Amino acid sequence: MTFGPQRQLATRGAALPGTDAGEAAVRAPRVGNPALFGGLALLTALVVLLDLRTGEDLRLVPLLVVVPALVSVFGTIRQTVGVSVLIMIVVVGSHLVSDGMFWDVVTGVVVTVLACCLGIGACALRIRHATQIARLRSAAVALQRQILRPLPILTDQILAHGIYTPIEEDRLVGGDIYEVVQSPYGTRVIIGDVQGKGLAAIGAGFAVLGAFREAAIREPTLTGVVDSLEDAVARHNVFSAQTGEAERFVTALVLGFDGSDRAQAVNCGHLSPRLLHDGVAGAVPLRRTSVPLGLAELSREARAAEWLDFPPGATLLICTDGVTEARDASGAFYPLDARLGRWAERAPYEVLEALNADLDAFSGGVRRDDIAALALRRTAADGLDRPGATGHGARRAAETFSGR
Repeated sequence: MTFGPQRQLATRGAALPGTDAGEAAVRAPRVGNPALFGGLALLTALVVLLDLRTGEDLRLVPLLVVVPALVSVFGTIRQTVGVSVLIMIVVVGSHLVSDGMFWDVVTGVVVTVLACCLGIGACALRIRHATQIARLRSAAVALQRQILRPLPILTDQILAHGIYTPIEEDRLVGGDIYEVVQSPYGTRVIIGDVQGKGLAAIGAGFAVLGAFREAAIREPTLTGVVDSLEDAVARHNVFSAQTGEAERFVTALVLGFDGSDRAQAVNCGHLSPRLLHDGVAGAVPLRRTSVPLGLAELSREARAAEWLDFPPGATLLICTDGVTEARDASGAFYPLDARLGRWAERAPYEVLEALNADLDAFSGGVRRDDIAALALRRTAADGLDRPGATGHGARRAAETFSGR
């Protein structure tokens, strides 16, 4: 989940924690040595005193052999080895000074040494397994960050803040998608929702994003961009059918911004955008809504673009149905339009902060679907917020795609 003021743009390209950092966190001690060994000394002293009081009838010192196993659950290998050595000294010494039979003493010593060695081995295996998990998680993070770029994103025409919360907490990417691309024809934006959940939905979303990043720069019209997305979903569904997976469709809203007071939109079965301006918030009616991506064969009408107002200082909010279909304890849906009116005069990132907090309070923290929302505002007319090379870089990329 990401949102924040424009100063956060400086951190957008910051490197993610690498494998070394993940492994270091796994190997780092959870309990400091002074606390661990201080507590061990107190426990040992208490057990020894109780053992002296109970005498030979009830030996308590041998029970200390379980301590290395407990430390192996949260301690480092060095800590587990240190605790095992101390426990072996105490327990073995207790057996040697006792008046027990020879074979009883030998058995007690062997059991103590074996228990301590098993504790050390268990600790080593735990850290090894945790290290492998850290490496896999680091690779997954790097891969998923190639699917969705961190927010906010600044282009020549707009500044896009956003929130993104997958329903599965152990993933960074779910079935919702978004992208913002600077092109020679202005800024192109997409937000979409892939049918279903899980890795298969992520695969379909990645197919759409890959096609959008290329077509947004190559295609001069917004409908041309959407046609490329339709082809990408159709190809993905053919491949899915060949591999035994279910075919999927994608609802999507594709927007184009050229720096004027209007924006262009092609709606493929997605939610309409909301416009916040002059203290008023409301849905922007789109009269040419078409079928979702992947279902074009079911419709006889070609997709068409339409224009909507986007005046200076206005915020255009686009989101997925994870927002509008959030429910409270009684089953009522989240009243997005009613709530937006309270925040119509706030900055885009403040709207998202309020929306995210209100969604959590409304649903009681129970998520039933991925949540994605972008708050778009026109870039300042003075150009102070514009990256100088963005437009030139996009133009060169477009020439490469077109072969000029």
